[in-house]
Amino acid sequence: MDWIPLTTLAQLDEVDAASRHKPVLIFKHSTRCNISSGALNRLERAWTPSDDAAQTIFHLDLLAHRDISNAIAERYGVEHESPQVLVIRDGKCVHVAAHLGITYADTLDALAY
Repeated sequence: MDWIPLTTLAQLDEVDAASRHKPVLIFKHSTRCNISSGALNRLERAWTPSDDAAQTIFHLDLLAHRDISNAIAERYGVEHESPQVLVIRDGKCVHVAAHLGITYADTLDALAY
């Protein structure tokens, strides 16, 4: 997966701008959590190069950037969870999944909406 590291609060404006052209996926990941590692691994194993071309994807290391996670929760009106996948379209969160609910098929369906 061609992840863009989400490391600054200012990048949330980039997420919103990019989401006006094609869907944006944000994956919030805790590097200390086995469930988070499993969800990330499932996505990465199934992801294809054409998936990379169809959307912009951001990866947030929650342990390093909890402030960004909090800002995401506030900006998009979602509760903080980890791991968590959000799909942003036109500056709004149109899909959110967490924990074992994160699947490649559901994520792709949300991105195609």
